Amino acid sequence: MSTYERNPDEIYRQSFEIIRRETDLSRIPKNVEPIVVRMIHAVGMIDLVDDIVFSDGVSEALISAIANGKPILADANMVANGITKRFLKDPEQVKCLLDDPRVAPLAQKLSTTRSAAQITMWRPQLDGAIVVIGNAPTALFHLLERLQHGWPRPAAIIGCPVGFVGASESKEALIKLGELCPFITVRGRRGGSAIASSVVNAAALLARGETQGG
Repeated sequence: MSTYERNPDEIYRQSFEIIRRETDLSRIPKNVEPIVVRMIHAVGMIDLVDDIVFSDGVSEALISAIANGKPILADANMVANGITKRFLKDPEQVKCLLDDPRVAPLAQKLSTTRSAAQITMWRPQLDGAIVVIGNAPTALFHLLERLQHGWPRPAAIIGCPVGFVGASESKEALIKLGELCPFITVRGRRGGSAIASSVVNAAALLARGETQGG
């Protein structure tokens, strides 16, 4: 076996150094850069930077919501589990209702996925919350539809569903409706729980006055 790095802090340090050295971050504002770097770190693809789209004020909105203990509503358990709870003010901020026994019957009634159906149950907590969608395009579509019909506005939407059916289209809809609230997304088919949760982790560290960590 060849010699390899074992120190976790050093692995992180080298990883972020390589990302910043090899990625063209010239169009990324300094306050968003730590978030973008963590998104790239989550998937190991420096060209991801070309597809990342965000609205003005998204970094500030995420940091403020996390610092004030607002709910972090995840579309899937993988997204919720990818959020590092020790970075947060309160680990109970993270909520995913996918396994709630009410969700499956509601999905059947609405003729949609469970991920989309749980959006309906988020409404009481939606005002000022962070919405994190990393798996289900149907969840992002459903959320955008509800927001257009006057639902409470979240502080920010992390819209990074992955896949071949509806993922790209749902994210383009988010970009088009960007005036609804601050957002960050990745154009195209790429996305997933790792990218989505990395945005929360980066913002949580920024809320603590840090830019990277374990």
